[in-house]
Amino acid sequence: QVQLVESGGGSVQAGDSLRLSCAASGRTSSSYVMGWFRQAPGKEREFVAAISRSGGSTYYVDSVKGRFTISRDNAKNSVYLQMNSLKPEDTAVYYCAADPGLRRVGVTEKGLYDYWGQGTQVTVSS
Repeated sequence: QVQLVESGGGSVQAGDSLRLSCAASGRTSSSYVMGWFRQAPGKEREFVAAISRSGGSTYYVDSVKGRFTISRDNAKNSVYLQMNSLKPEDTAVYYCAADPGLRRVGVTEKGLYDYWGQGTQVTVSS
C-alpha cells in the first residue's frame, strides 16, 4: 500500500550537517503520520522524530532537540530530517516510518508504525 525509500545518508565529520529524505509512494501517503527512527550497532532501534499529518506538530527525542528538524512536503509525498551539529553518537542506520492512524501518544513507538523503509547509513567521525 505504501512504499518508503530513504536517501541522503553519508559519512561526515562532527559538527557537519546532513539532510535525509524519505520518498513515499502508494495510496494516501500524505495522510500518514511520519517518523524517523535510528539503530546504532549493538543498540535497539530508537525514536528520533515524528511529524503530524498536516505538518503542524513535531516531536523529538531529547538528545536531538535543537539540532534536528523534521518537515514534510505533502505535495511531493516526502518527509525530511535536517540534521545539524552532528555528533559521533548520531552514527546509526536511519529509518523512515509511516502509519495511517497513530494518535499523538503513539508517535514515538516503533511497534505501532505499519510501514518502514530500508534505511540509510549515517556515520559521524570525530
